[in-house]
Amino acid sequence: MAKQISQETFDAVVKENMEEFEMEGEEAVQEAVQQFESQGVDLSNIVKTLNLGSSPSGGPEHAVLQALSDLSTLLTSDSPDPEKLTSALQTFQEQCKVSFSHRSLAASKDGYKVMFSACTKFNDDANMLCRCIETFGAFLEGQPDLIDEASMTFLVQTLTKFPDDAPLQASTFKAIYATCLKHETNRQAYIEHGLLPCLMKALETHGANADVVKSACTVVRVLTFDDDIRVPFGKAHEHAKMMVMENKALETLLACLTACKGDAGTTSEVCLTLSRLAVRNEFCQAIVDLGGLDLVLNVMRDNVRHQALASRGISLLKAIAGNDDVKTKIVQTGGMELIITALNIHIGVAQVCEEGCAALCALALRNTDNVKAIMAANGAEAVVQAMKVHMDKSSVQKQGCMAIRNLVARTRDFAGPILELGAEDIINEARARHKDVEDVGKAAIRDLGGQVELRVLWKGEGRGIKH
Repeated sequence: MAKQISQETFDAVVKENMEEFEMEGEEAVQEAVQQFESQGVDLSNIVKTLNLGSSPSGGPEHAVLQALSDLSTLLTSDSPDPEKLTSALQTFQEQCKVSFSHRSLAASKDGYKVMFSACTKFNDDANMLCRCIETFGAFLEGQPDLIDEASMTFLVQTLTKFPDDAPLQASTFKAIYATCLKHETNRQAYIEHGLLPCLMKALETHGANADVVKSACTVVRVLTFDDDIRVPFGKAHEHAKMMVMENKALETLLACLTACKGDAGTTSEVCLTLSRLAVRNEFCQAIVDLGGLDLVLNVMRDNVRHQALASRGISLLKAIAGNDDVKTKIVQTGGMELIITALNIHIGVAQVCEEGCAALCALALRNTDNVKAIMAANGAEAVVQAMKVHMDKSSVQKQGCMAIRNLVARTRDFAGPILELGAEDIINEARARHKDVEDVGKAAIRDLGGQVELRVLWKGEGRGIKH
């Protein structure tokens, strides 16, 4: 584990550099950074800017601590001036957004206590509470361990108490998201505190409000993440199941998709969120039965040139294509052609190319009729072109290799046309460039009928074995 130092130690060295070695401010900071890094010290939690403020003791004070101090002083009053308080919250929020080290420094000086007291002080004033929670969320970003049971309860109760206040709902969801990212314990705690009904209620009430829908969708998605390395097993699948089966998440999100279909940015968020919930065969079918497939295809047709919507719409189609019946339905309703169109339009965007190749791979899996349709629509050309354009992106190469393999695995007659596109050379170059493409690339070459070297990774010869 890397060594760490306190902010005070770092500031003292900067001061020493300025006073004893007569360095300019920026030079003194850079010298201190180099000195500590050469000693193997982790400076990720250190504010590496010149300290120009003044503390009550007469010493220097970082701007973020000055902002926190000003806010704390205002909160000691029974009736702080609203304008001054708003300004103080804004200043502290701006300082928190500078970097993680600013937020970490504020946390080391009772920042959490100050911010939570601000929220509870104005728990009956929706406008001021909204500003407090917005600042609280900015402060908590990257510091989910700070939040405790009392704050989680307070945030969920705020959602229940002010269901019609859109700005407050959005700000609260943003704060909740900050404390759920990479923190499985917090995710489970929020659900135990009744977060899921609040989420669906907000989406139902404010389905046409872009800010609420986007912020609520980020929370829905983060509840399905498995990104906390500190726990051996998360409950991402269980959370998705609870939202769909107990809280009607699919119906609610599809209603939002209808309400905001004129806003490509918001609809892209909803599509991405739906893709995170399509984790079971019956959920994929339910999205189609509820009219979701037709709705998504219509939205994509109207906004096929919108990069985010194209990528996330394709991601949703790929997710629900995990159901074999839905896979066929997507091709029958023109979804496959739409994926290829989007792929060709956004051929220079790696994310769209990756999603497009992955979706075609899913549609072609174990379905020869779909393969014939993809080949007839020049899908193979689109995949090969995507691989050509993004040779430096291993993710695109992997998905492209898997798509090509699925196109020929059960329909060997298509190997010739795909080889004529130069697929073998492209795949071999991808294998040479990216180690993680080796296995899928070799499988694709093999199924195309090309020559591959089969290596024995390990062969036991019994040497030195004693019984």
